[in-house]
Amino acid sequence: MGRQLVYAGELVLLSLLIGVAGYHWLGERTWVDSFLNACMLLGGMGPVGDLPNDRSKIFAGIYALYAGLVFLAVTALLLTPVVHRVLHRFHWEVTSHDSK
Repeated sequence: MGRQLVYAGELVLLSLLIGVAGYHWLGERTWVDSFLNACMLLGGMGPVGDLPNDRSKIFAGIYALYAGLVFLAVTALLLTPVVHRVLHRFHWEVTSHDSK
């Protein structure tokens, strides 16, 4: 589970950096406001405030779709070891019978 947690953390950190940079340079936001908007989208809450121009709105739309996919990917990464253990727990050996 530790390896999946590291991968999930790296994916979230990279996604957060992309979002903060995009909101800062394209959305003309301060670093703190950019961080807030990126975190809110990655957390599934939605953006905060209006965006000043079309390029920032396009970025926000694409980033929102991307954030939804990241949420699903992180969920899958973290649940995979748990589901794997559950499947092993309920696994039983199937024997084949001759049909003679």
